[in-house]
Amino acid sequence: MSDSETIAAGYAFTGPALDLGALLWEGACLPDAQIRVPLPMLNRHGLVAGATGTGKTKTLQLIAEQLSAQGVPVFLADVKGDVSGISAPGVTNGKVAGRAAEVKQQWTATGYPAEFYALGGIGHGIPVRATITGFGPVLLSKVLQLNQTQEQSLGLIFHYADTKGLELIDLKDLRAVVTFLTSDEGKPELKNIGGLSTATAGVILRSLTAFEAQGMADFFGEPEFDTSELLRTATDGRGMVSVLELPAVQDKPQLFSTFLMWLLADLFHDLPEVGDADKPKLVFFFDEAHLLFNDASKAFLDSITQTVRLIRSKGVGVFFVTQTPKDVPGDVLAQLGNRVQHALRAFTPDDQKALKATVKTFPNSPYDLEEILTGLGTGEAVVTVLSENGAPTPVAVTRLRAPESLMGPIDAATLDTAVKSSSLYGRYAQAVDRESAYEKLTAAERQVPEPPKAASKAAPKSAKEDESMVQQVVGSGMFKSLARSVGTQIGREITRSLFGTARRKR
Repeated sequence: MSDSETIAAGYAFTGPALDLGALLWEGACLPDAQIRVPLPMLNRHGLVAGATGTGKTKTLQLIAEQLSAQGVPVFLADVKGDVSGISAPGVTNGKVAGRAAEVKQQWTATGYPAEFYALGGIGHGIPVRATITGFGPVLLSKVLQLNQTQEQSLGLIFHYADTKGLELIDLKDLRAVVTFLTSDEGKPELKNIGGLSTATAGVILRSLTAFEAQGMADFFGEPEFDTSELLRTATDGRGMVSVLELPAVQDKPQLFSTFLMWLLADLFHDLPEVGDADKPKLVFFFDEAHLLFNDASKAFLDSITQTVRLIRSKGVGVFFVTQTPKDVPGDVLAQLGNRVQHALRAFTPDDQKALKATVKTFPNSPYDLEEILTGLGTGEAVVTVLSENGAPTPVAVTRLRAPESLMGPIDAATLDTAVKSSSLYGRYAQAVDRESAYEKLTAAERQVPEPPKAASKAAPKSAKEDESMVQQVVGSGMFKSLARSVGTQIGREITRSLFGTARRKR
């Protein structure tokens, strides 16, 4: 058996599979040698990598289309604003027809059921918000660019708010709690929170104030997005494609990458264990993945690694989309069994190092991968996936199929119509600001009695007069208010997860 026949045999799966394209061998496309990925293996995670302009976006669109057709919901982060076309039928032309003929594809223009979301309602889409409690201290520390000590201190502040029944819904709630703890009245309370210094609390407060001044308040609040919405199927049985439109927040990379991690972490909390299923419950595409890992603390990276490792058993597959595999930490990269590597450029010594490192991540093959990876054309990639028995398939240089939906954005008017006609629009469009920590602390300030006048010098002090101001505050309506939301109760801390995010009952 020749090398090309051996490679082709490695992709001859008997069960349901997604078609990626046809094998390229010695410069020729072999249409009968189809390169595929087994549907049950899509929850074993993957990587789509390659230099700018090599076709990564079209690859994830191609995979998303076929997952939807198989009844699997898909989440796509649309950073550049060109994935919305998945909802509309594609347009044929000579290039598309030529590619379809080369790879033996029966191309049919097809649109797929889609919902469009936007972080905080900034841009086109159904608003996606998280409460501060739901987001948690670890993810928030990443957004605020806090160091490890400050991250741990923020966790203590969350703990304090939990135990005192101070619901953290939006940024002003958290700012109010930190402001109280750094005030003269709150400093005695601060001393009771082990390991939290006034200076560190002050740094956190300044970071919060600056963050809010940058217009970030819209992303936090209620109604909090229920991530189970991402698991829906359309009435015809196809999986819903959830597109998170991110072009309006491109200048806030850490925010949107961390928000994507919150979505994934929230799913992890709520989904039951399913083990090895016939098909995934959801496949999650994490675009611009390097932004998530830049300047990340060790605790944050450990939490990502653990979430990615464990969420597979809950039926969720995660694909990281980035430029080179070295953008993803080794412990995370080790979890990514399905690889689609587009062309790399090697113009500098650093590029050469990245190229050599990428080659080492693939199984041994008869290809000269260093030469192949620098010479691939647009829409071509080096592929290896997990076979039906979980073993890596032979490395296959592949000419990829063309997506059948529109390869580009739909127009703004069509997008707005799709958003406003969604059944979810009425549920999430309007922000709600109800009583929480800010309102309770503000009310408490008004209830604190004024210091007694200096008239009766000889009068003995009563026990009540001996109470410190902070004790009076703690005994006031601020702490006696009923905790109505987010599972927060007086005297009981919220159960938190790997990322410090709060568990919610659906």
